[in-house]
Amino acid sequence: MDLNLEAVSKITVPHILDRKLRSAKITCLTAYDYPTARLVDEAGIDIILVGDSLAQVVLGYDSTLPVTVDEMLHHLRAARRATRRALLVADLPYGAYHLGETEALRASVRFVKEGGAEAVKLEGGRKRSAIIRRLVEAEIPVMGHIGLTPQSVHAMGGYRVQGKSFESATDLVADAQAVEDAGAFALVLEGIPRELAAIITERLRIPTIGIGAGPGCDGQVLVLHDLVGLSFQPPAKFVRPYANLAGTLREALARFRDDVQAGRYPDDRESYHWPASLREQFEKVRI
Repeated sequence: MDLNLEAVSKITVPHILDRKLRSAKITCLTAYDYPTARLVDEAGIDIILVGDSLAQVVLGYDSTLPVTVDEMLHHLRAARRATRRALLVADLPYGAYHLGETEALRASVRFVKEGGAEAVKLEGGRKRSAIIRRLVEAEIPVMGHIGLTPQSVHAMGGYRVQGKSFESATDLVADAQAVEDAGAFALVLEGIPRELAAIITERLRIPTIGIGAGPGCDGQVLVLHDLVGLSFQPPAKFVRPYANLAGTLREALARFRDDVQAGRYPDDRESYHWPASLREQFEKVRI
């Protein structure tokens, strides 16, 4: 099957699967609102992920755990209004699927019906198989996520690279296979050694999308705010910053402050004017 991805006006799940067959790399970035989603979409990125990283980079929480389904839905709707070409995927936040299949289905249906998501993403391997199957049976495409799973931060004892021992590596291989067998169309590999990511990628029929998993994955994803320098913390080892928007914005804000305080803004170019006749009429009234 050759879907000629470069010529399509809309990326779909079958197009993402076809990328694996053609050894064509997949690009994915997060976006959480209309302007960023529009820019990401217009840049030709394949997948826009409304990630639960929203909790930290937009809402200011300390982790991804506090963000709610309603908060995710609010931002998903905004991203949906901006997205034309990319496949729009929404993260199921912590608590949205941990109570079982019914809760997972309820949240996922809301994301599709109310938010316009075209797929959902959830964290976990073998222990999420039944949930993935249930969502796929309901015709909701699912993206898996294993390795360093941020929603498991307390269980993992922090944000630690996973799969560094033989036992944990074989567990992740089994998790990856379980996610594929359950019907997921793609799998995010986060925070694992590049050698392990390459082995998993080689073994799976579905594409892998890496974040801190080396170059051997079928695609790559980053948090947009990390990519453009809008995070207020040191970047992770795997982040390559492509811009420093925080510095640009700080400079612009300081210039605005200084111009207002010095009376340089607004000037004549940025002000509206009466016609001369109206000015004369007003002066006569005042007399």
